Amino acid sequence: MTTDTNLSKYSDLLIVDGALSLDVGAQPNLTNTRASIAQDLKHLLMESGLVAKLVAQRNATMRSDVYTEIELLIETDTRLVPGSIELDISTPKLITITATTYEFGPLALDVKTAEVSYVAPTS
Repeated sequence: MTTDTNLSKYSDLLIVDGALSLDVGAQPNLTNTRASIAQDLKHLLMESGLVAKLVAQRNATMRSDVYTEIELLIETDTRLVPGSIELDISTPKLITITATTYEFGPLALDVKTAEVSYVAPTS
């Protein structure tokens, strides 16, 4: 059962398609519990550079190494039960991650490798 304490413990601004989600009054929407943890994990992966590294890698063995790096990085989140992280890599453009949180049970998130954007260098 989720309590108000747990709701405030894991609360964050909701990001949708890379932008802050606003309600009809132009106030930011919030996310909490497992959705907040999933959003944190997605941002952790995007900021780590591992998703971009995965996109750049064509060799199957090297891609497997990157998947292992991703799994080990996710394992560092203390809100997740160690050993519960699983990656579904059935398609190269989408990674589905499932894990179990200590307080809220199972969670799942999708990371689209197409979300990686490259910034053109400026001179």
